[in-house]
Amino acid sequence: MSTRAEKARANRQRMRAAAQTLFAGRGYSATSMQAIADEAGMAVQTLYFTFRTKRALLSELLDVAIAGDDEPVPTLERPRILAAIDDPDPVAQLHEQARIAREIYERVAPVLQVVAHAAPGDPEIHELWMTNNEQRAVVMERMIAALAAKTPLRDGLGLAMATDVALALQSPEMYQFFTAHRGWSPSRWEQWTADALVAQLLPPR
Repeated sequence: MSTRAEKARANRQRMRAAAQTLFAGRGYSATSMQAIADEAGMAVQTLYFTFRTKRALLSELLDVAIAGDDEPVPTLERPRILAAIDDPDPVAQLHEQARIAREIYERVAPVLQVVAHAAPGDPEIHELWMTNNEQRAVVMERMIAALAAKTPLRDGLGLAMATDVALALQSPEMYQFFTAHRGWSPSRWEQWTADALVAQLLPPR
């Protein structure tokens, strides 16, 4: 990567970090682009040139937090997801799903709170929230289809219901409730979620 590209990438990261700090502290609506630029030590024109809108900045902040990096690789093409899908052991797949979910939520929980709080009063952020939920459902449908190709599901459980169960157990709301309000550690949530996925989706053993 050229020095110029490295600098641009570093500046972009600074702006995202500044936005996350202010969104978490003040809320999305109360944070202006000028305030983000000031926090990042950048000209506000540079911020607008880079992201165009505050909504686009929040969207990228959410995407990077979910992925763990800023590489333009779709979720279903990432090595961890592909490895879980290809694992021949259904129990191992479900444990890896819980592990991946825990790692994502440890990164993304503060950003998701910003989105969730802003969504009711802002149609664009509501759309962002709904898009995130839809993307999560697409990934889960693929994971559950892979699971069902390896093993029969629990009696009476079709693909759609199994997907819904997995989405509920691995939802950000469930993670937030247990870790932020009930004092669970992320690792405890991961173990409980993995055990619950196995119990709810697979036949008794």
